[in-house]
Amino acid sequence: MIPEKLPDSDLHVATVDTAIISRMSTRAFTQQAVPQQTLHDILQVASRAPSGTNCQPWKVYVLQGNSRNRLVEKVCAAHDALRADPALAAEYREAYDYYPEKWVSPYIDRRRENGWGLYSLLGIGKGDKDKMHAQHQRNYRFFDAPVGLMFTIDSVMGRGSLLDYGMFLQNIMVAARARGLHTCPQAAWNGYASIILPHIGAGADEMLVCGMALGYADEATVNSFHTPRVAVSGFTHWLD
Repeated sequence: MIPEKLPDSDLHVATVDTAIISRMSTRAFTQQAVPQQTLHDILQVASRAPSGTNCQPWKVYVLQGNSRNRLVEKVCAAHDALRADPALAAEYREAYDYYPEKWVSPYIDRRRENGWGLYSLLGIGKGDKDKMHAQHQRNYRFFDAPVGLMFTIDSVMGRGSLLDYGMFLQNIMVAARARGLHTCPQAAWNGYASIILPHIGAGADEMLVCGMALGYADEATVNSFHTPRVAVSGFTHWLD
């Protein structure tokens, strides 16, 4: 049942705002299990995301236990093989361009600030390729989260459905925070769709949108990294 109206209360504002503001890309999780009913509730709430003409283009695959572990093994092996032989890159192409072909300011500046801020915290220098590779591979281990989510979309859908998908993903992350959980949305998996899609049993016409790690945050140094945000005045134009 969908509530028609929330009670007028500062408490509700604070609860929603806290869930949104406390969301972060968590890069270390505990092994504490997440009840399946909790995952079901999160996805049910998230399904209220808006979508053009109510298409609801999302498809979700939940990986836990053996299915999660086997995928981790497969993709980590491919990641290692790609490092050893860069020519294999032709086998691992993303289905859509998540990032621009040419970076320009201010986006390249923010990207660099993010990357080097994280690596500096972890003691990884610019030339330390081994540590960089290991840290990047943490993505393919779901940062040790017990739950891995894979999101696909039918290839026939247009670009607008990716906008719808973003709102669905945000709903998952906020609903998870409301339940004391953390997440990390991951486009890093996209290049390995040729491994992932058969593993999860996706249909021939499905395209990988991204992955996501979900679980309880570990008290690790990496989770003290919080990215800055541009002030409202920096991205808003007020028109009279």
